[in-house]
Amino acid sequence: MAADKNDSAELMAELKDDINMDQTSVDETGTAETAAPTAVAEKPAVTPARTGKLSAQDLIKAFEAEQLKSDLPEIYVGDTVRVGVRISEGNKERIQPYEGVVIAKRHGGLNETITVRRIFQGVGVERVFLLHSPQVANVKVERRGKVRRAKLFYLRDRVGKATRVKQRFDR
Repeated sequence: MAADKNDSAELMAELKDDINMDQTSVDETGTAETAAPTAVAEKPAVTPARTGKLSAQDLIKAFEAEQLKSDLPEIYVGDTVRVGVRISEGNKERIQPYEGVVIAKRHGGLNETITVRRIFQGVGVERVFLLHSPQVANVKVERRGKVRRAKLFYLRDRVGKATRVKQRFDR
C-alpha cells in the first residue's frame, strides 16, 4: 500500500514538471521566454482519490480510454470478418487480410479479443486478435452469421460444407 502512495506521488511530481516545462512563450522579437513556475498546482483532469493525489486506478483508466479504438464495427460470434493485420518486413509495412469465422469473443474493453477460424490448404487455422492492438489495422464484417451459441468450438470437428454458418439478415 505504501508503494502505491509513493508511485502516485512520483507520478504527480512528473506531471507537475511536465506542466512547468510546457509554459514557454515567444514574444514579438522571436526570443523564447520561460514563465516562472506557479506556486499553485493545477487540478488534474482525472478525479483525485480521497487523499488528494492521483490514484493508480484513475491513471490506468485514463490511459486505457486513450488507447481504445473507436472505429470498430459490432462483431458477433458467427460473423465472417476480414481482419487487416499489419506486417512489417524490414523497413516496409503492409496490411495482410485474414478472413474467417469468429468462433469466440473474450474479455472486454482494451483487452477484448476475437478468435477467427479459417481453412487454409485443407488445414484449419485459428488466430486470436486483440481488437485494440496497433497490429490490427482494420476489421470489416463481410457477412453476419446466425448461431445460437457463444462459442463455436464444435466447428473444429466439422469438415467441408458442414462448417458453414447460416446467414443472418436482421443485424
